[in-house]
Amino acid sequence: MDKKELTTALNLVVKEKGIDKETIYAAIEASLLTACKKNYGPSQNARVEVNRETGVIKVFASKEVVEEAYDSALEVSLEEAREISPTYELGDFVEFEVTPRNFDRISAQTAKQVFVQKFREAEREKLYNEYIVKEKDIDTAIVQRTERRNVIVSLGKMEAMLPFKEQIPGEEYKFNDRIKVYILEVRQTSKGPQINVSRTHYELVKRLFELEVPEIYDGTVEIKSIAREAGSRTKMAVYSKNPEVDPVGACVGHNGSRVNVIVDELRGEKIDIINWSEDPAEFIKAALNPAKVIAVVTGETETEKYAKVVVADNQLSLAIGKEGQNVRLAAKLTGRKIDIKSEVQARATNFIDFGDENEDEEEFPDENEVLTDDFEEETSEDDFDEDNFAEDDYEENPDEESYDIEE
Repeated sequence: MDKKELTTALNLVVKEKGIDKETIYAAIEASLLTACKKNYGPSQNARVEVNRETGVIKVFASKEVVEEAYDSALEVSLEEAREISPTYELGDFVEFEVTPRNFDRISAQTAKQVFVQKFREAEREKLYNEYIVKEKDIDTAIVQRTERRNVIVSLGKMEAMLPFKEQIPGEEYKFNDRIKVYILEVRQTSKGPQINVSRTHYELVKRLFELEVPEIYDGTVEIKSIAREAGSRTKMAVYSKNPEVDPVGACVGHNGSRVNVIVDELRGEKIDIINWSEDPAEFIKAALNPAKVIAVVTGETETEKYAKVVVADNQLSLAIGKEGQNVRLAAKLTGRKIDIKSEVQARATNFIDFGDENEDEEEFPDENEVLTDDFEEETSEDDFDEDNFAEDDYEENPDEESYDIEE
């Protein structure tokens, strides 16, 4: 590689790969300096310079100006220094060109090695910078292969790993399937960027709604909280400061058009969308939908927030849900430990104060307690989406006495 080939090759790499030209020149100079010391001894204070225009490589040795030089490799006498320039004084340093005769062969070999190394490093850095900005966001991935139960997907220029624990239970991944994934982490390693993605993270649902619902993307509708059991059911609480905007309706879309797109992407995962309320009792009541709640009493201790919930006798199983899923998701959604009893059980154990002695009064027995006027009232359309509710998901447990679950 002659001088012209060096500059031509370097400019080509810079143009095609977008690698910083000065970075490569600095790396070549550092590598040549190492090679110079290895071949000609480390004693000299050497410096390698590559001319950016011509590609000419020179080696310079720096020597200190002393009264009388004893080490010619590191020192130069004041008399010799002033022959070069009369301005030199004791303690100054003078640079001498000491380029070896056969240094072109060494420099060519070193330059090639540097090209390969720096090209790889720059490519890795470029890819890392390109994907680190996508961390905690979603992207479309194409399934490539399976390795030890982990699925390898393509994100364009990079491959990412979908670990087994981040896969939706029961979901199959076939070659060339296009799926939405949540980018959990982008790490820089010695072998280049490493990307881990997820299909189970609750933020995946949030990002999908941001893509599908313009009102969420522009901030008109806000997702207050999400509770998810991937592959089965998600509960999501939404809110809008604009009284003219129905947040649940905006997320569901006309005839379910918006939410159904997300359900299809998640392979049929059911999504319950409810109105968020600043009143914790009202929020809990909505979170336990489709069960009809008679009363809710909220409170908190030094360590946790809790809620006591009373439902109609024939609603206990529905409130608890299949394997406790409904109340478990409600607890996660509201951030409270929820204890549920039927009306008969609650009255028998003095679970809450129903205020029966004040039946003629219209006010509630406690400021944190909400009693429904009639537990057989119909569930509003906003709180219940028939398309996303299946009776089979809730088991009948008539003998169940109570259910106590933490977030």
